[in-house]
Amino acid sequence: MAGLELRHSHRWDVSPEEAIALQQELRRYLRLEDDLPDPVHAVAGVDVGFKENGRVTRAAVAVLDFPSLKLQAQFSAEVPTSFPYVPGLLSFRELPAVLAALEKLRALPDLILCDGQGIAHPRRLGIASHLGILLDHPTIGVGKSRLTGKHGPVPDERGAWVPLTDGDEVIGAVLRTRQGVKPIYVSPGHRIDLESAVRWVMACTTRYKLPETTRWADRLASRD
Repeated sequence: MAGLELRHSHRWDVSPEEAIALQQELRRYLRLEDDLPDPVHAVAGVDVGFKENGRVTRAAVAVLDFPSLKLQAQFSAEVPTSFPYVPGLLSFRELPAVLAALEKLRALPDLILCDGQGIAHPRRLGIASHLGILLDHPTIGVGKSRLTGKHGPVPDERGAWVPLTDGDEVIGAVLRTRQGVKPIYVSPGHRIDLESAVRWVMACTTRYKLPETTRWADRLASRD
């Protein structure tokens, strides 16, 4: 892509305290209603890994045709890691590499699924929400583990889900993508609501636990 267009931007060389303040500021732009292209032709997965004992951040983006889920393109980028590991602030550690990988695409896919959280985050700004706001683009958080919130038992049936809550607020869904396998944590990132986020994750999931977008991106991010 000739110059990735950011609708919002900020410095990345910030302290953890400044990062928290930025999260609270960016949250004002969060949109949790459906605003996706119709029809959706391409979906993408984004994942991040680290090399050289964490000194290098490697981000991968895999673009799949929808609804066939056939791989169309994949790119990766590596940048020096510039932010420490701080729970709740991982997007400041990972997004510079993600943006560098997305920069290589000819065009943004219609929907981006991030390996991580959307609003299922203490300040409602996980990596999917952070990325979605910067790009003003539809995103979904697909987490393998819970960062915050509580939930009840999930029925052991493919497609079953229960709300993930923080107090009286529903912040995500605990989704069973495959019978007999631990559920995943789905939350809206930006420009999508919870029910649609769940439907899209299931639409991108075949016989495996994780959606194909995540599986392809994870494979590329972990490649030596």
